[in-house]
Amino acid sequence: MPAFPDIDPLEERLLNQLAAAWHSGEQVTVLEAMAMSSDVSGTTVHRRLKSLRKKGVIEVVADEVDNRVKYLEPTKLATDYFAQMGKCLETANKK
Repeated sequence: MPAFPDIDPLEERLLNQLAAAWHSGEQVTVLEAMAMSSDVSGTTVHRRLKSLRKKGVIEVVADEVDNRVKYLEPTKLATDYFAQMGKCLETANKK
């Protein structure tokens, strides 16, 4: 697995929130993600989303019908990272 890029605590929290939504089958728009954290401004979240995109963790995909709507999706790097984290948690729970 390629090395996971360094992310700051806010990026990690945002990524975990997105992962929870993705795991439950939700599609998350950029605007929805910007409103996920009530204690962080939408502008700050947007900057962190751009950073996560540059780091290769998320991608932005336009809606097929209305390309003004942009969805956030995990990249292979992100899914590999969460799979590895899941294995680590399983190992830790067995001890």
